[in-house]
Amino acid sequence: MKKIISTATKVAAVALAATTFSFAGPGLADGAAKFVGNITTRGQVRSDFTQLWNQITAENECKWASIEGSRGSYNWSGCDAAYNWAKNNGGHFKFHALVWGSQYPNWLNGLSAADTKTAITNWMDAVKKHYPDLEMIDVVNEAIKTSDGKYHSNYGRQGNNNIIEALGGDNGNYEFVQTAFKMARERWPEAILIYNDYNTVQWQKNEGIDLINKLKKAGTPVDAYGLQAHDMMSQGGGAGGTGGGGSCLSLSTLKSTIEEIWNKTQMPMFISEYDIFTSDDNVQKKCYSEQISYFMENEHIAGITIWGYIYGATWNDGTSGIIRDNKDRAAMTWLKEYLKSNKGVNTTGLAGGGEPPEPEPQTPFKGKAFDLSSKIEAEDFDIPGKGAGNNSYSVSGDCSDTWNTEYRKGTSVNIGEKNGGLVLGCNPTGNYFQYTINPASAGTFKVKAAVAADGDGAVIFKVGDKVVSDSLKYTGTSWTSFDEVSGSITLEKGEQILTMEIAKGYIDVDWFQISAAGDEPQFVQPSIQLDNNSRQDYHVFDQNGVHMGVLTAYGFDAAKEILQHSSAVKSSGIYYLRSRTTGQMQSVRVTR
Repeated sequence: MKKIISTATKVAAVALAATTFSFAGPGLADGAAKFVGNITTRGQVRSDFTQLWNQITAENECKWASIEGSRGSYNWSGCDAAYNWAKNNGGHFKFHALVWGSQYPNWLNGLSAADTKTAITNWMDAVKKHYPDLEMIDVVNEAIKTSDGKYHSNYGRQGNNNIIEALGGDNGNYEFVQTAFKMARERWPEAILIYNDYNTVQWQKNEGIDLINKLKKAGTPVDAYGLQAHDMMSQGGGAGGTGGGGSCLSLSTLKSTIEEIWNKTQMPMFISEYDIFTSDDNVQKKCYSEQISYFMENEHIAGITIWGYIYGATWNDGTSGIIRDNKDRAAMTWLKEYLKSNKGVNTTGLAGGGEPPEPEPQTPFKGKAFDLSSKIEAEDFDIPGKGAGNNSYSVSGDCSDTWNTEYRKGTSVNIGEKNGGLVLGCNPTGNYFQYTINPASAGTFKVKAAVAADGDGAVIFKVGDKVVSDSLKYTGTSWTSFDEVSGSITLEKGEQILTMEIAKGYIDVDWFQISAAGDEPQFVQPSIQLDNNSRQDYHVFDQNGVHMGVLTAYGFDAAKEILQHSSAVKSSGIYYLRSRTTGQMQSVRVTR
């Protein structure tokens, strides 16, 4: 089985455009840019599977209830059959699924949240031990929350289980889904991690986009979006995603919807459970010929899995099968002919038979590591890299305040204009930001930070997964009043990535500084107004944080006026002045 390397950077695999990699393997789509696969039939891998398909998903045999029907007792035989077919025939295998609000063991119902977390952890550990080299995983299945407040499957109260609470709850940002993906990435660092759901084209398109974007905003290690595609007919998906009916979904509607999903999420897609339920051969062929050809030619779709191919042996009413009484239906005849000469396009870097580009590491925002000689502005976190582990930040949280969107444009971080400069705001528990630092020596230092909160908050610092500082705890009464909190931090010598994590939110952070223990640099507080008759130097930065130079003026107002009329500033936009004396920062709008 060809190993596929999966990281979040695969979305940037532009170099793979129009790829038609040829890899030795089974199926009609051998040599194509993306796989065309299928599922087990009534728990079995049929003898004709190798001739027809080059990817396999077990329909039910890898689900939690199928494997661990009795707690602590595992039956891998059905799942092994699919996994071993892929391993022995050079095909692709997708594990379906780790976390789902359906088809989980009955014994999970009624367990406490803590016991449920233990059960989920043990389940993932068991899967990891049995299948350490999984290529693709449906990590979470059917968790979209609809307008009526219900999830697509029976999570939480809907199913008398504590899956949501066990995995961190849901405060509107699918935190439990985030946790599941983080747990999966810890166990399978190279697997393609997929979020999978139904009705994502016709009925819950917007909800699906919202879920994916919330996962991305939080830095969740999700690599792809699985569109089940049971809603490919005019009546498809209307009853909880249960198959189709009527005529084929308008091709123009399908195209515009897939394009919208891509444009709004920038997330590679899989067509993960495609079927056309109809006994009318001509209707089925029409749907296949329009839709499969579009999926093959869409560069952002990484692979196609058809959800059953034997008439009478597929879910729902069985009419989605494309082989009936051992004879090809018209859709199957068309598919065989089409795949002979059409190899498709795949620029996702996922499961296309070729190696994706190497990940790009995150880089210091100012171009070089902080040497700890001065304060580090919280908003100057590293520029995100590409690939798993190179995000440089993870944020969630909703606030009613107006936040600056120019200074770190292109990120989803909330940056506010407060405390005479810019601050990282709207930070719930779990948000983190990373900074490349370069201590000149190892040792224990003092760390202090300027923070604000309306209630309790706390900040910690990490290197890797290790906490290296005290918890800088703070209790405040106003979002506009910033105070200093301090503690100790232990660092090694040399360049390293320091993570500032919100240990308790909500809390805003203006800056932090690391200095030798006992060294107590005294900063001029923003509330102190310097004499405007005193000449001061001001560093000038553009909206991307690029240092443009230094100007001298009698106070911020005079500095702003100089900048607004300077011939050195060629473009309109937001610029920033930072006092060399106090470290205060203020923004100024320049119009050209």
